[in-house]
Amino acid sequence: MEPIARRKTTKEIVYDQLKRSILSGELEPNETMTETSLAESLHISRTPVREAVGDLTKEGLLIQIPRKGFKVRRIDEDDMEQILYLRISIEMRSVKMLVDHITDEELEKLDALVDEQKVAIQNNDRIRYIELDQMLHRHLLKLSNQNILEQILQELYNLTRLIGHAAISKEGRMEEVIQEHRDIINALRERDEEKAADLMRHHLLTTASSVKKQREQLKNNNGNSDSIGGL
Repeated sequence: MEPIARRKTTKEIVYDQLKRSILSGELEPNETMTETSLAESLHISRTPVREAVGDLTKEGLLIQIPRKGFKVRRIDEDDMEQILYLRISIEMRSVKMLVDHITDEELEKLDALVDEQKVAIQNNDRIRYIELDQMLHRHLLKLSNQNILEQILQELYNLTRLIGHAAISKEGRMEEVIQEHRDIINALRERDEEKAADLMRHHLLTTASSVKKQREQLKNNNGNSDSIGGL
């Protein structure tokens, strides 16, 4: 017998919709929201909104503003440094662990993800591009069988999605990322542990540098960098 697909609850639907809006940049950090305003805009009661907001707050994507409501979390410079440190440490380890046992089939799957990123550029679909970027990084960690580190990194990926658009805003950066991904995959194909790890470090540092430059540019232009969410 075929299993019966479970219908999503209203709370789960609200959670999914809010999370997509946060991670896509549709909801910005300078926008204050309330349970009432969201419930009215979604034409539902406040209860599922309150539950969804509670979950997103626990995940670190929303922050409570006392007596006002809540906002999308803004990733500041200190947050970025911590995220970068953890990602470099974890992801350099993951590619080192992969070198000795990654298969040709798995390498082809990684190549396919990069090919999809190229299609996303052609379609001018930044959201899909960022999703594929994180799919590739998560897949590398999954293949390395670092289960505990994979769980830790999952929360970091949610936070880095907050700055995803800033990370690729530099002209030509999307194409650079694709080449950096290709280089990492080729180093794995060559079974070169140190090269793969060094390329991963370079990739993450370059992405972080791109975000910082974009923030500085917006700050100089607007006198305020809050319009960027938070690699």
